[in-house]
Amino acid sequence: MSITIHPDQGVTSDVRPWGSWEVLDQGPDYKVKRITVRGNSRLSLQTHACRSEYWMIVSGRATCTVGDRERVLGAGGSVHVPVGTPHRIGNDQEDDLILVEVQVGAYLGEDDIVRLEDDYGR
Repeated sequence: MSITIHPDQGVTSDVRPWGSWEVLDQGPDYKVKRITVRGNSRLSLQTHACRSEYWMIVSGRATCTVGDRERVLGAGGSVHVPVGTPHRIGNDQEDDLILVEVQVGAYLGEDDIVRLEDDYGR
């Protein structure tokens, strides 16, 4: 794992088993990330207590689970994830999936993740 820390803003990028993310911008109640999901990988099924998320697909094809609903989206597609809602994004293609995630909430720390299911045993 490779973590980059900016002294004033905390963690600004990370490499995960499914791909990587990088913070593009942030303020007191929002954070914007570019997320890359490697081919045939997916993030954990998770919830957040303090933030909602908006996903905009930039390239590739995303399988988006939000609550009990699953949608497949291509470039230009978007999804809103309300606070506390179980969610997951996956890539069942060979090529990378790239999306922009906008987080909105009073607390945006990486420790606001409750994993419900995880392919990587975390």
